[in-house]
Amino acid sequence: MVVVNKDDITPVYEAVRDDNNDTNWLVLKYTDTEITVDSQGTDYDDFKSKFQDDERVFGYVRLITGDEMSKRAKFVLITWIGKNVKPLQKARVSTDKAFVKEVLRIFALEVSADDVTDITENKIRDAVVKAGGANYGTGN
Repeated sequence: MVVVNKDDITPVYEAVRDDNNDTNWLVLKYTDTEITVDSQGTDYDDFKSKFQDDERVFGYVRLITGDEMSKRAKFVLITWIGKNVKPLQKARVSTDKAFVKEVLRIFALEVSADDVTDITENKIRDAVVKAGGANYGTGN
């Protein structure tokens, strides 16, 4: 049984959500006994590099969306099951995700992926904008 390490995850989650903190992503990975913080940072390319074909990963990222009139932070939860993950490990992710969501509670979009092309910054941003409804510009 894998345990979600809430004590380690919560402060990093709060840092990602904090408008006054530069940290805009976190990555949770499995150890032998728990799901815990693997890394955190500010650069999206660094974030994307954490998703490997032989791993199960939970990613949480802040994106700024909106238009000229209104900018706002939106959060995305990414559940990654690499293409080379064993079937039994794949099956456990859905149960584990429910426990991860007890800590990473607030997000505008949830994405399941197994290919890094599905989690490029542009694709994720476009999906967030689409999920958010109307996007008004000034026409300039």
